Amino acid sequence: MAQHWQEILPIDRYNVASNGLLHEYDRKVLTFLYQPLIGSTCYSLYMTLWAELEENRLWSESSTHHLLMNLLEMNLKDIYEARLKLEGIGLLKVYVKTNEEERSFIYELHPPLNPEQFFLDGMLNIYLYRKIGKNHFARLKRFFTDKQKPKENEYHEVTAAFQDVFASAAPESLQYFQDVSADVEADENQQLIGRNETNPLQVDINTFDFNLLAAGLNESLVPQRALTPKVKNVISNLAFLYNINPIEMKNFILGAINPNDEIDIEDLRKGARDWYQFVNYDQLPSLINRTQPVAHQVQVTEPKTQEEKLIRYYETTPPLIVFKDLSGGVEPSNSNLKALEEIMIKYKLPPGVVNVMIEVVLIKTDMKFTKGFVETTASHWARKQVKTVKEAMELAKNEDRIRTDSKKAGKGANKKPIRTELIPDWFNESSEDANKDTSQGNNSDEAKKQAIKEKLKAFRK
Repeated sequence: MAQHWQEILPIDRYNVASNGLLHEYDRKVLTFLYQPLIGSTCYSLYMTLWAELEENRLWSESSTHHLLMNLLEMNLKDIYEARLKLEGIGLLKVYVKTNEEERSFIYELHPPLNPEQFFLDGMLNIYLYRKIGKNHFARLKRFFTDKQKPKENEYHEVTAAFQDVFASAAPESLQYFQDVSADVEADENQQLIGRNETNPLQVDINTFDFNLLAAGLNESLVPQRALTPKVKNVISNLAFLYNINPIEMKNFILGAINPNDEIDIEDLRKGARDWYQFVNYDQLPSLINRTQPVAHQVQVTEPKTQEEKLIRYYETTPPLIVFKDLSGGVEPSNSNLKALEEIMIKYKLPPGVVNVMIEVVLIKTDMKFTKGFVETTASHWARKQVKTVKEAMELAKNEDRIRTDSKKAGKGANKKPIRTELIPDWFNESSEDANKDTSQGNNSDEAKKQAIKEKLKAFRK
């Protein structure tokens, strides 16, 4: 994927458009419901673009990204990364026009979901609950709710109908028989100001294997008509939210079938949520980057060397897949999954950096993925503000060199035998002293090292 400077430059121009009028109430929704999920940088970018629209207008004047950088006091990389998050969560659509002289963008702002849509979304509400906790979530829910209107059996409607109040008068002459469509419709190249409601967030249904799911349901005598488009959308979202495969999803669907052979969506959501909380110690999933953010990717050209291929792999692969590959296809345990989630959320390490750390930790702990060592490494790398895969690999190499030099000094002082550390094969082992230290390891360590190297070579191919 391209770097930010390949996508936008300070001299590139942009116009802000709005997909319908944005209301003052939208600010409250963005501030309290969206900001905890996307962060203050994305929130500031959205609000700044909104501010460029004049009151009750749909288009802004043209500006450059250099002005945007000055307004936000942000570099272009941070602006680009914030823009991608706004796109992903459905608040922004981007259009680009390129010619020989310049490149221009249209940033189309989309209104947030209304509170009812948000709290019944099934994805965003779950992420918000996990982010801010039960008490604050309940407080926000109270903030965006009000009393219900009285029950219908207590009142009866007496509203007058349109035809009871108004009448349509007939024209008295033929002068009214003319084409008025040009007067009542919008002029060419113009649009009437209105408001288009935002659709709920939807994961692409092609990311889920519905063929495998349908095959399993046929064996259980569940009719194909039960998988309506609405149900498929919910299944795709649940599969993404809780990391559910088609075989597991089949069990939740069987538990949500009603007497009419239809799938009850609320029962399906509840079943998936209860299962996830059961296997994750009553915790709910968090919203994190799936792969290394584009702004922090360094391998933008076609990789040629083995190290460049590894960097590309780490930058484009989710940590869960990397963990399974390095473990020979073995599924990570619940404690492993919890540790991975914690280091990405608590220490805010990008996914690509986490992938490097997974390899280092697995090799250093003899494939045990010890929680204490994981947290120590993660906190250290977070303090060093490691953001890219290349930085993580260089830091790991430097730490190993320091350990090697320290052991050599200790060996010269007291002549005690030193246990040789296992290291990834992308480490720089060209030093003769390092080779000497490695050769002093015992036979069992050498066997482990060779076995791990073979696993790494196998999955890299």
